[in-house]
Amino acid sequence: MTAPPSRPLILAEDDPFIRIVQVVLDPETSAERLAAFTDFFAHDLPDFDGWRRKVQQAAAVLYPAEVRMVESQDELRAGLPDARAVIVESLEMGAGELALAPRLAVVQKYGTILRGIDTTACAARGVPVLTLRRRANVACAEHTLASMLVLAKKLNTITGIISYEQLEALGYHPQPFDRRHTANSGWARIPGLQMLYESTLGIIGFGEIGREMALRAVAFGMRVLYYQRTRLPAAEEQRLQATYAPLEQLLAESDWVSMQLPRGGGTRGFLNRERLAVMKPNACLINTAQADQVERGALIDALRSGRLGGFALDPLYEEPGQADDELLTLPNVLMTPHTAAQPRFNALRDMEDLIGGIAAAVGKRA
Repeated sequence: MTAPPSRPLILAEDDPFIRIVQVVLDPETSAERLAAFTDFFAHDLPDFDGWRRKVQQAAAVLYPAEVRMVESQDELRAGLPDARAVIVESLEMGAGELALAPRLAVVQKYGTILRGIDTTACAARGVPVLTLRRRANVACAEHTLASMLVLAKKLNTITGIISYEQLEALGYHPQPFDRRHTANSGWARIPGLQMLYESTLGIIGFGEIGREMALRAVAFGMRVLYYQRTRLPAAEEQRLQATYAPLEQLLAESDWVSMQLPRGGGTRGFLNRERLAVMKPNACLINTAQADQVERGALIDALRSGRLGGFALDPLYEEPGQADDELLTLPNVLMTPHTAAQPRFNALRDMEDLIGGIAAAVGKRA
């Protein structure tokens, strides 16, 4: 066996956020990458360098480290003989990989779904498998739910609209009720307001964010349907109180449809004209995954025809967006400038937890 490297080697799947581990722990990180992340966090954390030093001190057993970003399974396997820690999101860690990694102290999943990691083999080797409930995923679920509430209550059009003149300018017909007999709630006479309670949410793509959505929707008293290529075990469906449905059934029965498909993998134009036509009349569509997963022209036609009751989007079809975007001319559309996963402190706290957990595991195996 060769001598161990002078710095602990961490193999990390090359994801834009996992790169923060390299920026924090690897002093050989390029100045260009460090500057890019300093700028990336500046609007929420002006002193990024001070934060780095704090995390380095808390994880002294790991600093300085070599953090090697890997893009493929072959690259991962090539580095395993010297690796002390592995961070994966979609790459696999099975018995074959573990056999190549005699120095491995910990496997870190960048998320909570352990698909692709042989937990039994890891346990047999005494290698802990750590998970991370990513705050950005929670934030995306919150943003999706907030968008649903805004559309249900028409807050995007009626907030601050409180006078007869304002309401009439929007085409409403406000008039007090006969208070001798009735309450006065609803005197603005705004039709089409909705509740989430007792409505059906259909989630397309039931990964990390989709499952966070389900937890929150159930708390609102919603029925939850989900669709993905692989159905969950019955126990997991019961835990999440979610029911699997084929795609066409989900579209036809859901009052709210949430797009949560992963990027790539042939998902461009997933909701095309034919699938949008299957949706329940007046249902609302929320896309906090990737804009191009919904066919733009077909979407606009569905909104203009009134078949689609509302739409919310984050991120946008192009970034930055255009003030004259045709979608913004429609009263039942919400668009936000790629803020669903914010604030930046989500990623910073995630990295503190992730690096701290790896440091503790490596320290135990020192």
